[in-house]
Amino acid sequence: MSNERPHGDIRVTIASDSDLLAVRQSVRALALELGFSVTQTVEIVTALSEMARNMLAYAGRGELVVQRLRKGDRQGLLITARDEGPGIPDVQKAMLDGYSTSGGLGMGLPGIRRLMDDFTIVSALQKGTTVTVEKWLTHR
Repeated sequence: MSNERPHGDIRVTIASDSDLLAVRQSVRALALELGFSVTQTVEIVTALSEMARNMLAYAGRGELVVQRLRKGDRQGLLITARDEGPGIPDVQKAMLDGYSTSGGLGMGLPGIRRLMDDFTIVSALQKGTTVTVEKWLTHR
């Protein structure tokens, strides 16, 4: 796993479960360092895990980039998951609760969208998929 942290950012190639475990720890530490609550941190790490598991399951490998966000006095995290896999044939269908091509529960992409504040997916057949999410620090 390559794990660079310029200015607190994390860039990791995900090619195995051990890569996923290591990045989970790094992102958990970064989220807590930024002031996210334990609950918010669990949401972030859960979404990141789903993104990475999808890359491993469908593309075999991919890259996760986690960056700090700042808008005025607001702070957050931007997570981008990119792969060069087969792409998603029907993104709208993939975003429906219960839809799964892997035989799973179909909670992956819709679950990620619910856990995060912003969600974008771009996928092209035989070119890959990019999922980008944002989570903003809120004090509860």
